[in-house]
Amino acid sequence: MLQRPETIEPTAGAARPRRIVEVDALRGFALCGIFLANVLVMAGLDGQRGGGPHTSGVDQVAYWLVMMFVQTKFYLLFSFLFGYSFTLQMDAAERDGAAFAPRMLRRLLALFVLGLLHAALLYPGDILATYAVLGLVLFATRSADPGRMWRAALRVYGVVAALYLLLGALVALVDTGDDGTPPATLAEQAAAYRGGPGDVIGANIAAWPEVLAGLFLMGGMVVAAFLAGFTAGRRRLLTAAPAAAPDRVARLRRILVVGLAVGLPGGALMAAGTVGPLGARWTVPTFIVGMLTAPALSAAYASGLLLWFTTPRGARLAAKLAPAGRMALTNYLAQSLVMALAFTGYGAALYGRTGAAAALGGALLFYVLQLAASARLMKRHRLGPVERLLRTVTVWGRPAPRVRRER
Repeated sequence: MLQRPETIEPTAGAARPRRIVEVDALRGFALCGIFLANVLVMAGLDGQRGGGPHTSGVDQVAYWLVMMFVQTKFYLLFSFLFGYSFTLQMDAAERDGAAFAPRMLRRLLALFVLGLLHAALLYPGDILATYAVLGLVLFATRSADPGRMWRAALRVYGVVAALYLLLGALVALVDTGDDGTPPATLAEQAAAYRGGPGDVIGANIAAWPEVLAGLFLMGGMVVAAFLAGFTAGRRRLLTAAPAAAPDRVARLRRILVVGLAVGLPGGALMAAGTVGPLGARWTVPTFIVGMLTAPALSAAYASGLLLWFTTPRGARLAAKLAPAGRMALTNYLAQSLVMALAFTGYGAALYGRTGAAAALGGALLFYVLQLAASARLMKRHRLGPVERLLRTVTVWGRPAPRVRRER
């Protein structure tokens, strides 16, 4: 491996590079998908076949669409962007003439602490702590060349796929007749989340073993997405030079076509097995097929948006999404806070009392409000509140002052 120097002299007079609008816009888009997936969990609907025992046709359709187009797709897109941003952190340390290792270790530790607090107080399905732990893989392999990282991503995916397919085949051979979580368990969960703050925190912590088991199963996919994003960052695939534009467009079009051809059938099969009409026997096998084809649909989303961003309308969309992506961590935590206020005893205690359509509609409405608030805030500040805190820990100093408006 080529060793990357940890400390260099900063370039005299070097200006801070402009943010990559496309990356911020993709992150803002992923933020919406993460919210739609999480709100079903917070509403007490996730894992219930058909969306729960008391749902309307509209609820079932809404739940089916989320399972097809959203579930497991957006966390992979977020993971890809985490790997891409890792390279931007490396560049920032090099540009500042700072040692990268202590910077990144502080950053990962801060993410881990935030994640634990988030998982205990607001939402047990937190991704921050997971990213902090699995981010150590990127940290340990950061000196590898992009080609080696890409091959590692493919190998990790191959091993994970083989294990998943074996598990799916074994489950398919056994018809358990189980239609979901026992009613008694659902009632206990509902009572806890509708209780006082202590009950909510206790229920969140009690869910950790189940969440950890799920993250263990999905951890390999996250690592593969990290490595793929790191490769894209090292090769500057999202910021190609003008001379490479034709090749970049052709590549993105191929990814879009192949991704849709593979990802859409896999997503439809996942929805059919988890929501219906397939029986409970096929829930796990079809979910596994959906997970294995999810990277294709995630890649199709990213490539399709990157192509659209080159058009006038797409550029306007990117401009609306980018501010939310710039402060994605703040927005992610704000989403969890609002969901906790809506569905737990912290506030309205609507856990298990609302259908999928209402929960998803409320999430989309709040996301639109977040877009507007983010645009307003990013006109006056360079960082969101939590991003500012994270940067302070990362560089072990005060962040740069607010950006002045251009006149």
